Amino acid sequence: MQNSAEQIRSLVFDALRAALERPVELSDDTNITEGLGLDSVAVMDFVMEIEDALDISIPLDRIAEVKTVGDLVAAAQDLKGGH
Repeated sequence: MQNSAEQIRSLVFDALRAALERPVELSDDTNITEGLGLDSVAVMDFVMEIEDALDISIPLDRIAEVKTVGDLVAAAQDLKGGH
């Protein structure tokens, strides 16, 4: 089953809010490391959670390109085959 960008975005936002355990304003432009203060281990844990939820595997070289929430949504959508 394909997931729409909006469904993936909602999943990513919910997972980020749970990982941060504090209220935060999120948008596609939110920088995952600088804007949210997540370290590399927290980012990897978060990405694994997204991968499990969507049944995808994001290659490490693709993860390195992900800087913002929107980048992550786009990468997940590409891997799910959605447009």
